[in-house]
Amino acid sequence: MKKILLFILALSTLTASAQSNRKWKQLFNGKNLKGWTVKIRGHELNDNYNNTFRVEDGKLVVSYDHYTDFNEQFGHIFYKKPYSYYLLAVEYRFVGQQVHDGPGWAYKNSGIMLHCQEPSTMGKDQDFPISIEDQLLGGDSTGERTTCNLCTPGTNVEIDGKLFTPHCVNSTSKTFRNEEWVRAEVLVLGDSVIKHIVNGDTVLVYEKPQIGGGAVSNYDPAVKKDGQLLSSGYIALQSESHPVEFRKVEIIDLSKRYRKKRR
Repeated sequence: MKKILLFILALSTLTASAQSNRKWKQLFNGKNLKGWTVKIRGHELNDNYNNTFRVEDGKLVVSYDHYTDFNEQFGHIFYKKPYSYYLLAVEYRFVGQQVHDGPGWAYKNSGIMLHCQEPSTMGKDQDFPISIEDQLLGGDSTGERTTCNLCTPGTNVEIDGKLFTPHCVNSTSKTFRNEEWVRAEVLVLGDSVIKHIVNGDTVLVYEKPQIGGGAVSNYDPAVKKDGQLLSSGYIALQSESHPVEFRKVEIIDLSKRYRKKRR
């Protein structure tokens, strides 16, 4: 336990150092979706079906006002380039009502997909990219529901030095209700460590992201190389049937720092 606590303390110091010494780069410009690629299940790459992803009042918005039924049309919007070592932050909130026939588990549910496969390699009917998900959840008027959990579509990780194969695990965050804005940060260090942070508090840490497991369908088997460590990949945001808004998507690229350390 002492070793784990020291490890988390070292990561916290690294995160604080990254925030103070480097400038945030805005991945979302607040004006349009330039630099982003859309892939929605059942549709071709860059078919932004029913204008699901759009910009409104300076926010990147996931909307279903043109939908009659959700029909399992899970969607993702990918930033144009892959990253390996970085600190990413999004500020999000859930709004409105879930679209008709959206799954119960997808109520106030979205996610930041990390180390994603390239969007052009996804099958037309593939539901989720092979990736590591920092799961974003909102609470109801009662009960508890953590955010920045871990889910693993087509992947596995290690927790406390052991291979973790269940699809999801909860973080230690508090519950965020109504339409409250939340700042979710994630520190990604290649194929070693990933750390979830909510409003400045570390809520989950795990290691060695790798391809494996299930919870993804209609993928190209050539892409799903089970056991392969994920050292880099694309970043994506989800559309899972509940409207959500992102007012900020920003990153600090740490790759140069880590290339120097490895020499």
